[in-house]
Amino acid sequence: MTTDYTQTIARQLNLKPSQVGATIKLLDDGNTLPFIARYRKEATGLLDEEQIRKITELLEKLRALDKRREAILVSITEQDLLTPELERKLQDAGTLTELEDLYLPYKPKRRTRASIAREKGLQGLADLIIQQVRGNKSADALARGFLNAEVPDTTEALAGARDIVAETISDHPDVRGTVREKALKWALQRSQKVDDADDPKAVYKTYYAFEYRVDRLQPHQILAVNRGEAEGVLRVSVEIAERDWRRPVEQVFRPDRRSPLAEQLELAMQDAAKRLLLPAIERDVRRALTEKAETHAIQVFATNLRALLNQPPLLGHTIIGLDPGYRTGCKVAVIDPTGKVIDTATIYPHPPQREWNASLTTLSDFITQYSATLIAIGNGTASRETEQLAAELTRHLDNVHYLIVNEAGASVYSASPLARAELPDMDVSLRGAVSIARRVQDPLAEQVKIDPKSIGVGLYQHDVNQTQLSASLDGVVESVVNRVGVDLNTASPALLTHVAGIGPKLADNIVAYRDENGGFRNRRDLMQVSGLGKKSFEQSAGFLRVRDGDNPLDSSAIHPESYRIANKVLKRSGLNFTMPPEARESALASLKHDIVSVADALGTGVPTLQDIFEQLVRPGR
Repeated sequence: MTTDYTQTIARQLNLKPSQVGATIKLLDDGNTLPFIARYRKEATGLLDEEQIRKITELLEKLRALDKRREAILVSITEQDLLTPELERKLQDAGTLTELEDLYLPYKPKRRTRASIAREKGLQGLADLIIQQVRGNKSADALARGFLNAEVPDTTEALAGARDIVAETISDHPDVRGTVREKALKWALQRSQKVDDADDPKAVYKTYYAFEYRVDRLQPHQILAVNRGEAEGVLRVSVEIAERDWRRPVEQVFRPDRRSPLAEQLELAMQDAAKRLLLPAIERDVRRALTEKAETHAIQVFATNLRALLNQPPLLGHTIIGLDPGYRTGCKVAVIDPTGKVIDTATIYPHPPQREWNASLTTLSDFITQYSATLIAIGNGTASRETEQLAAELTRHLDNVHYLIVNEAGASVYSASPLARAELPDMDVSLRGAVSIARRVQDPLAEQVKIDPKSIGVGLYQHDVNQTQLSASLDGVVESVVNRVGVDLNTASPALLTHVAGIGPKLADNIVAYRDENGGFRNRRDLMQVSGLGKKSFEQSAGFLRVRDGDNPLDSSAIHPESYRIANKVLKRSGLNFTMPPEARESALASLKHDIVSVADALGTGVPTLQDIFEQLVRPGR
């Protein structure tokens, strides 16, 4: 099926089949997305990370669709109802919705009014209604031929037959598909306040009497209405105009005025719409709107998280972190340029204690004692008042500055098992101040310790599909971590977990090896880590940095598999790592000028060689 997937995905994403086919093979061989994007550019034709991610998502959907298709074919075959025409339609179905519409008439159901009528032997009468037979016999006369012990009169016979017809109409794939299509464009969604609902802050006032065409609803409106409904404040409905369901039904089931059963079909159509079809389509519309809104919300989450994690680090500072508060005081933590905690305190500058001068003295002593150059203030309760304290403190200090830091999630981190492992002897209230300080020093390394949903980068995080949200946010973290690279000798287990090919268990094993052996001297030492095999090494090595180790290339993003090429480039160019970047650039100029020939001579691809050149000029982060 890979070839079929290749063509379908290439067509949908406007990519070359060769690019898609190569990417699918790499994914199926167990390669991670960051590794493929960074180190397999020749194979993928320079596809970027986002394109590969889209291929991955579409591939998963197509495989899930085929898996469901196979299950449906088996089910209908076991019922001995699979015809060549139905099989063709099932094989041609391109979406899960289309597939389920085709399966609906054959899907095993709980006992329904229609199934009970069938058990009573009324399927034949239902068929006559659907066929709109003509003749001189009345509806009652036709129905008499189906009377039995369980169906004593014609009224009951016709009612049971209409139940079968109603279900047949509702389950018809063409009817359902067309009505759904029209509803998604023309239906109206209404919301109104539940009479005795409690909404003391009038959070949902906008939606107390709200009506909008479904194709014009904005994602935030959809999610707000959904939440209001879930909290019992709003009653929500979808209105589908009669013309939008009647026409699709009549295209397949049209009453014939010359038939004595025309009225029976008309009654069945009305019953089908009211009892079966429209409620199902309303659920479909609500589901489609919710999926659209959730997808948008998750994209916003991902964009905001990427921006947050990509904040540049402020390196080389001894930082005083302040977690503001009133009654319980402001928590203070001092960290050195490596992130190590060197002192802590609690000060009480605000009401009710109002120890303003004593607080200034404590902070001033910290600045003097530890040569602190930066004060990081959390943006929570009492932030502005604490900023006034920092402003007064630094007013006459040229080398000390302060800034406000988003502290979202700091309290979650403080109480987490990871925080207890990192800062076991520290009070939980002080850990927040440490986190605030470290967020300035290295935002990426600190933020990855916190569940992205707790960082405060979007709205409705608890309302959207949690599996999709987690997958999207984890993808962003993975992308940023691997793009930046990780210092193998200083990274926390939380940061190492997001490196391609590592994961939580190997991250713990790497830190354990580091603690036992005093750190890594080169990337090859990774092979000594318990549980880390050749595949994990291949996937992760390029994203892990060993600074000041045995091999200068280990501090770059050049993969060990390309060291042979990199060393040949160094030899040809005369470049060495003691040169400033400008001199390195100049040393590589002649090779860059004829890069295609150089790549051929070295037995590598141009994209890989370009990456090697870039890393030799400016290695690492």
